[in-house]
Amino acid sequence: MGELTVNTGNPELDEKVKEWLKWDKNEKTLSELQHLVEASQITSLEKLLLNRLLFGTAGLRGRMGTGYAQMNDLVIIQTSQGLAKYLVSVNPEAKQQGVVIGHDSRHNSHRFARLAAAAFLSVGVRVYLFGRIVPTPFVPYTVLQLRAAAGVMVTASHNPKDDNGYKVYWGNGAQIISPHDKGIQKSIEEQLEPWNGAWDLEHVASDIQVSDPLEDISQRYFSQLAASMLDPAANQASPLTFTVTAMHGVSHSYMVQAFQCCNFKPFVPVKEQMDPDPDFPTVKFPNPEEGKSALDLSFKAADAANSTVILANDPDADRLAVAEKQPSGQWKVFTGNEEGAILGWWLWHCSRQRTPPPPPSQCYMIASTVSSKILRAIAQKEGFNFIETLTGFKWMGNVAHNLLQEGKTVLFAFEEAIGFMSSSEVLDKDGVTAAMRLAEMATYLAKQNKTLTEKLHDIYKTYGYHVCNNSYYICHDQAVISSMFERMRNFSGPNTYPKSVSDGKFEVANVRDLTTGYDSSQPDQCAVLPVSRSCQMITFTFTNGCVLTLRTSGTEPKIKYYSEMCASPDQKDWGALEAELGQLVECVVHELLQPQKNGLIPRPL
Repeated sequence: MGELTVNTGNPELDEKVKEWLKWDKNEKTLSELQHLVEASQITSLEKLLLNRLLFGTAGLRGRMGTGYAQMNDLVIIQTSQGLAKYLVSVNPEAKQQGVVIGHDSRHNSHRFARLAAAAFLSVGVRVYLFGRIVPTPFVPYTVLQLRAAAGVMVTASHNPKDDNGYKVYWGNGAQIISPHDKGIQKSIEEQLEPWNGAWDLEHVASDIQVSDPLEDISQRYFSQLAASMLDPAANQASPLTFTVTAMHGVSHSYMVQAFQCCNFKPFVPVKEQMDPDPDFPTVKFPNPEEGKSALDLSFKAADAANSTVILANDPDADRLAVAEKQPSGQWKVFTGNEEGAILGWWLWHCSRQRTPPPPPSQCYMIASTVSSKILRAIAQKEGFNFIETLTGFKWMGNVAHNLLQEGKTVLFAFEEAIGFMSSSEVLDKDGVTAAMRLAEMATYLAKQNKTLTEKLHDIYKTYGYHVCNNSYYICHDQAVISSMFERMRNFSGPNTYPKSVSDGKFEVANVRDLTTGYDSSQPDQCAVLPVSRSCQMITFTFTNGCVLTLRTSGTEPKIKYYSEMCASPDQKDWGALEAELGQLVECVVHELLQPQKNGLIPRPL
């Protein structure tokens, strides 16, 4: 690159431009920045260079491109240098214990993983670097199996194709939480200049401190998965044919191995989505949570093969969507809360088949606060324990770890965004293990001439109907989002929240604000769950029993709402409950989110 004159009119920005040009060695991102300078795109330069991606949901996630506010080689190097320095400073054994690094099949993921490895090698930390793409749950699994000091997974999960991410696990096998996230962020800011050898990927390939754990870990993972099956012989004789999609991600070969080791017949693959493809050509959003819009090809493949159950992984295989063909010929796509209900029931059932079964008083299930309370209802009737955490598996994984350290049995954890932890060997969501749990349960039910849908209805009849109404709006303007939530906090004067919606028809009983720490239901008005000022989250409990949460996403430009009403087991009119919840949600959205006034974009159909 020739000499570039830098004079933006902003001295701070000029310094950042020069800094980037000095440090970045990637021709593509260097060229992008040079173009912005030559075109005098000052606003874009300020946005990209005067801001930095901060640790959010246990790491970084963002659009790939030039600048400190995006995902690129230089940001990966800086992040890894900061993490490496922090790790060895707080853990004297980290160099010997090592760090596990994996990656998905997105653009740049392979390269990002090796740039991360170079940073750890620079401070003398051994590296367990997966030689090819792996499911995200393989990283936390390997951290525990090899007693590593930490783990890094390069993935943006189900985000659009232009995004990538950097997910961090601690030595307990769970995603990092405070104070490590703050400590890592501070360390990153102290290690911005690339170290000697930071760009030397040839060194990574030849360093004796680097090893590939894939063969060993695969053998351990699938052996444990096979051993966890309730009745392998019954699996072999399953009357069902399963259809499986990898959603252009990493999971196909791993799901093949999972079906083999768990003694199932081969599944029907969705061939168009079977092979990894970072451009996700057949789906607008590579996210099976989007339901029918993401599963069209799965329906076609299943219909052609006379298959009645679909198992769909997201691109990094940590989540699982399930669909079942109905007698009408239509497909029912289970929500995450519905999957949580049937998986929770199944894992409780399986625990009773152990010899001896663990005492209910020592058993635990976990769900995030925005997920269905169906596990609580099951726990109350069956005698085991239920714990609610903040949103995200970083919270559930750490709670699970603490319980296991106390000698407790953790049977299951889930969140409504189709994330399921159905094995204590992985303290994070795991779409491969969850798929095998669903396949075994569907087989068990089919032999009783019962479907997953019918079992879900049985669960509601036994423990009470739980109806949920969840969705989201898209908003790219943080100022608009902040204004919306501040309006709710000062609704009829300073520090006042809405007392009702729909002209008093639906009255608010309690308000919990986990952004500020306020909870009107507590004697001291202080929230029990941890508070995070980095995201917006307000929960309204209405006098009719509805619990409704409004929150922003840590990884996407979304304002999400979650709502639920619960019936007692003897309440038969489920339709009336659904109608009441639908009307309440409509009023909350109209009066508090004000989509038209705030220019919010509805969830795509």
